[in-house]
Amino acid sequence: MYEELYNEVEILKHILVSHATGDIANDEEYRTLRRKLLNNSHVKDYLPRFIKTCRSLSEFWSYIKEKSPTYQGRREYLRSEFESVLTMLEEKMFSASPMDEIVSSTISGSVNYAYVQHVWQKALDRRTHDAEGAITMARTLLETTCKHIMDEAGIEYDDKAELPQLYKGVQKILNLAPSDHTEQIFKEILTGCISIIKGLGSLRNKLSDAHGKGQNGPRPSARHAQLAVNLAGAMSDFLISSWEEKKKRDKN
Repeated sequence: MYEELYNEVEILKHILVSHATGDIANDEEYRTLRRKLLNNSHVKDYLPRFIKTCRSLSEFWSYIKEKSPTYQGRREYLRSEFESVLTMLEEKMFSASPMDEIVSSTISGSVNYAYVQHVWQKALDRRTHDAEGAITMARTLLETTCKHIMDEAGIEYDDKAELPQLYKGVQKILNLAPSDHTEQIFKEILTGCISIIKGLGSLRNKLSDAHGKGQNGPRPSARHAQLAVNLAGAMSDFLISSWEEKKKRDKN
């Protein structure tokens, strides 16, 4: 995902450099790529500000010719403007795990999961630089996923309920309680899911930034954040996939 975004941003940059230095660029290609990137929550806030205001290459030309009278000056300006987004995407490519792509592909592209995607992105953004915040968002991701499923299913719940209680509601909807199954391997896996839910709740209470700490309070490291975010992502992906599969079965 991040590699694809990196390539698309590089193409956008190349289009603008070409247009700013006397070559003929494709306005429709620019418009299409601009819209796509501005609609992507991973990069839209990192793009140069003028991308948001220049809807066409003619508007961009009016902008860039005021920045420098020379081709070299325009190249340097655009290189500087795109430095932030390209550096961010490079860092994401090197730090991303396989789970990032799996969860993102499950929830992206659907307005139904827009807020779940927003929370997932915040968890990813904090994972390497803000361990406490990432752990908080890991639990929030699962709470959001559970509430989303129960909202769609028309099941009432206490909005202040703790994560284990919310998960029990989803268990009932999706038949995920170990007692719902006879195969021992499924019982063990679903029992493990309960342990993950309880563990993430405890981790959040002990190591996240959700509560104040004393001078000698424990501090999580990046590996703790990586574990919490990846576990929460795997569980969220499993619950959403199970819910979508159930909706398809119910329609048939």
